[in-house]
Amino acid sequence: MHRTGTTPGGAALRAALTAAAAVTAWACAGEGPAVEARSQTITFAPAPSPIVNQTSVTVSAIASSGLPVAYSSTTPSVCSVDRRAGVVTAKISGICNIAANQPGDTRYAPAPQVDQDVTFALGETLLFYPAPLMSLYDRASVTAVDNLGLSVSYATSTPSICSVEGSTGLVIALSTGDCTIVAGAGTLQEEQTIPISAPPGTTVPGSPAGIAASAGDTPGTATIRIGATAAGGSPIIEYSVASSPPGITASGPASPISVTCPSSCAGHRFSVTATNAVGTSAPSGAVDVVTGYRVVATFHEPDTQPNDSVFVGSFTLDATTGVVSGLRGRLSEAMTGGATPFPNDTMTWLSLEHQLSSVPVTLSGVSGALVTTFLLDTTDTLSSNATFGGTDGWSPGSGMGLYFGYPGANPGNAYVRIFVNTSEPTTALSQAQLDKLAYADCTPGGMMGASCMTGTTVAGYGTLGTMSGYPVSQTTTRE
Repeated sequence: MHRTGTTPGGAALRAALTAAAAVTAWACAGEGPAVEARSQTITFAPAPSPIVNQTSVTVSAIASSGLPVAYSSTTPSVCSVDRRAGVVTAKISGICNIAANQPGDTRYAPAPQVDQDVTFALGETLLFYPAPLMSLYDRASVTAVDNLGLSVSYATSTPSICSVEGSTGLVIALSTGDCTIVAGAGTLQEEQTIPISAPPGTTVPGSPAGIAASAGDTPGTATIRIGATAAGGSPIIEYSVASSPPGITASGPASPISVTCPSSCAGHRFSVTATNAVGTSAPSGAVDVVTGYRVVATFHEPDTQPNDSVFVGSFTLDATTGVVSGLRGRLSEAMTGGATPFPNDTMTWLSLEHQLSSVPVTLSGVSGALVTTFLLDTTDTLSSNATFGGTDGWSPGSGMGLYFGYPGANPGNAYVRIFVNTSEPTTALSQAQLDKLAYADCTPGGMMGASCMTGTTVAGYGTLGTMSGYPVSQTTTRE
């Protein structure tokens, strides 16, 4: 017999379902979505095996959820790692432990941490280049190279036979015999023996070789270094320096020689002659004034204090031609890191290695160049879509801060622009020069939704940075 009435069990079931629906409705009406807490796992690709003296490798891990993985070093004394890219850099030999984490989101619970070991073996070697041929009174340079890039110093263990300049390796033959030069780097030492022969006779010196000119320690000066001279069998009495265009001269008994220019040495080349008791050599070839500089530019970020966006880099200036080359360095990401500001910060740093722009300008009556270096080997950084205010895809102040290609894929580029006074780079910047500094960071650590972090001034580019960041200082010093 079929009954259509309500049973006690059916009433209980309906009540339970009604209560569950009410709980669900309450949860959905809250201030945020309920976490589904799906489980996820992380899997590392096979660990890289760096060869001897290889200092950088890349680890790779994926989360089963498809969410991005973050890397960290649990052995910071041995190695560091780029949080997003997984590029591991060794500091010393040893076992480097890299941890991979994924914190989860509204659908996935945090993944259990997974670790991977990478073993680095940094063996150090110190090697001499072939020894020069030398006769009595000659001057020549020796060179030793440490494969870890440590600075090398020089000394002689035969001071009656030869002398050597400790920082440059310039050797002077004082008497005949075997000259022994000792090179040192870190804990390593290597020796090189140079036979000093008797000259066949006396002549005027050969033209000085290995000439190098760089900016002097004080503005308006240049330092000229002479690498080697065949003495002609007679001691060198004097070196003479002359400029091209003419008008600047100096002399001295040994390298280096300092010259003083009327205002700046920019635009001049320098050549050298050598004189002994017999006469004066032909001049060396003229060389440009080429100098390496360090630069630190700071952009104040009101919303990420105590962290600012800081660029620490270097470049080379040929003051003769006014050409700036090789601007490269590191840019901090102010939205990362803890409560300790630069220089003891824990911010993520980007490596900007590609100088792709150098624009001649005159600012505050000073000739110079606005020089820009990029994270990627392309200028594609900010939006070039006119709908979003884009222009050429990277120029400071353009693109409303949106990343290049928006709303498509983001290439993740970044750049920094500095001002170089091509006459005297170490001179403090004026406000007008400072206003033309800029940066943009469109990598994950420098993003706010679709917008990149930027730093500009209204005076320089018509707008402040996307988080009100703006340049506050640039210091340039000799390397």
